[in-house]
Amino acid sequence: MKFLRAYDIDIIKLKEGKYAFSFEVKDEFFKFHEADDWVNGSDLTANVTVTKTASLMEADFDIAGTIKLTCDRSLEEFDHPMEVAEKVIYKYGLIEEEISEDVYMITKDTPSINVAQLIYEFILLAIPAKKIHPDYIGEMDEDEFEEEGSLVYLSDEIDSDESGDENTPEKPADPRWEILNKLKKKD
Repeated sequence: MKFLRAYDIDIIKLKEGKYAFSFEVKDEFFKFHEADDWVNGSDLTANVTVTKTASLMEADFDIAGTIKLTCDRSLEEFDHPMEVAEKVIYKYGLIEEEISEDVYMITKDTPSINVAQLIYEFILLAIPAKKIHPDYIGEMDEDEFEEEGSLVYLSDEIDSDESGDENTPEKPADPRWEILNKLKKKD
């Protein structure tokens, strides 16, 4: 928990106005969140600008730097540039709760807010689903190949409805479907 205290913002001491905070996001951050198996290193800075008013607080997150990822295609490590801009609103109320993904309710006597989990989630969402090394970005992936008019699926079987021949004997069906086929034939 001592590690998390480095990401606390003491809001009870703040008067109305605008304040800037800066947090380093290094390897220890991802080791703490047990994400060091897919993030191999990082050099990120999270700048948080808090604007406090009488009824709410706005926290603007600007996260920039590089994160070391492993390529899904070649398994080579590479530095992925990252720039994230997010906004979170803290409203004052009777209880502390999450209203939506970017709106939280806190009490007037909440001493501090911890932004570590928010920073982690913003970084996590900014990492691409398909991590490709910059050297391989220009190559076309077989899964992404979509040529107009290309054959997607070919079946050797011809459906009896498509053939137009009603007298064709039916192939034996899976016994699990026989009951449903009987109901279909009655209609």
